[in-house]
Amino acid sequence: MPGIDACLHEIMALPGARGAAIVDWTSGLALGTAGESPNGDHETTAAETAELARAAAEYPAFAPDAGPAPAPAGPATREAADDGKGPPVEDLIVTSRTGYHVLRFVETTFDSSVFLHLWLDRDTGNLALARLRLQQLAERLVLA
Repeated sequence: MPGIDACLHEIMALPGARGAAIVDWTSGLALGTAGESPNGDHETTAAETAELARAAAEYPAFAPDAGPAPAPAGPATREAADDGKGPPVEDLIVTSRTGYHVLRFVETTFDSSVFLHLWLDRDTGNLALARLRLQQLAERLVLA
């Protein structure tokens, strides 16, 4: 079970990884960062990506069948999703001309308001592999 630093280290080992963060989407604060930031400032990037994550997690348009409360994602958490806990979205992918931003929601024991953010180079990264690895890491991540 990796903690924040080990998780970020594993994310940065992915081919094409340029930067990574673990972010609390309710506050917009980065709990940990690694590598580069798209705008040169990890805290600003965390706040900006948190806005996107918050919109996806809170607006019913993105998960109309999830009910009023958000629900988590991933095979280990699909049963919990039916209970209406955690964010209703598994991940978000934003594609730019030079890269991908993958936001993967993490189910936590407290309030499930954390996500992993990977900035992946479009030419050297493998989006499918990145999504699978982020899913695995999100399921194993330990937040103390």
